[in-house]
Amino acid sequence: MSLAGSARVFAVGILTAASLVLAACGDRDRAPSAGAPKEIVFSIQSAQGQASAGPLWQPLLDDLSTAVGLPVRPHFASTYAALIDDMKRGETQVAWFSPQPAVEAVDEAGAEVIARTVNLEGADSYYATLIVRKGSGITLEDVLACGKRYSFGMGDAQSTSGSLAPKTFLFGPRDIDPNQCFASVRSDNHESNAFQVASGVLDVSTSNSVGATALRRQNPTIADQVEQIWQSPPIPEAGILVRGDLDPAVKEKIRSFFLTYGQGSGVEADRQRRVLAGLSYSRFSAADDDYLDPVREIMASQALATAQDRGDRIAIAEAQQELQRLRAKREVQP
Repeated sequence: MSLAGSARVFAVGILTAASLVLAACGDRDRAPSAGAPKEIVFSIQSAQGQASAGPLWQPLLDDLSTAVGLPVRPHFASTYAALIDDMKRGETQVAWFSPQPAVEAVDEAGAEVIARTVNLEGADSYYATLIVRKGSGITLEDVLACGKRYSFGMGDAQSTSGSLAPKTFLFGPRDIDPNQCFASVRSDNHESNAFQVASGVLDVSTSNSVGATALRRQNPTIADQVEQIWQSPPIPEAGILVRGDLDPAVKEKIRSFFLTYGQGSGVEADRQRRVLAGLSYSRFSAADDDYLDPVREIMASQALATAQDRGDRIAIAEAQQELQRLRAKREVQP
């Protein structure tokens, strides 16, 4: 071979080796594909922590392990942001998340919703509400007329049903600022607000369907003294998510497990229902990413308020467009 030919071969070899090195570096920078895992790591977002929540979840995870034919290991973290990052990096394959982190896991970690939880009363969502004292004669139309006629009770600024949902689904679309609409606005928890409405200290307050059920059970006398005048669209409860790139056969086994768990009759189904009851669930129902739309609407409403405070016209336009899309989608859904 000539000297020139040898040089060409050497150069091609160097370029090929360099390409392989760069490709390998790129692979290290990307999150690994979940593929067919040797075990399932199951993220659990729980305010109780591992010591309290772990024993409640373990029987279900043991049953999941049997169903998919792989070890299933629970994974807890101090924040849901850490759990989302773990899923993004491929360190977890399945997760139980409340709705807002579920949205972030779908958007940032390529996760997919496969099921949603159903509580012991058979509900897979709850509702934000407005309540007034029974017999007060105050209607929703009266409330929306504003005029600083009424005292108003809200929840914490970051409470979904106590603040965010009423602003998103009731006040926001009508360009109503509660602070400008009512004679006074107080912030407290749902129970305290209900007591103040029942006693006449507050004219109107936010509440939710879960709180109403608890109030009826714990203090029926107070429950009899309040009535509901508005209810939000359904707000989803927690869901089960999987990595989108998980091996399809494994993903389908996981989906089938949750959708059939605790169903049917017999000793085994009864045992599974006891496991679910320990988690305050009756079953899991089928769901996809659309079940998170009410939460996306709330998040878009928050983004719009933040953009308006900053005077960011581009962000305002983007948030308004997203809100319009979600509202239009909600209006055509059955």
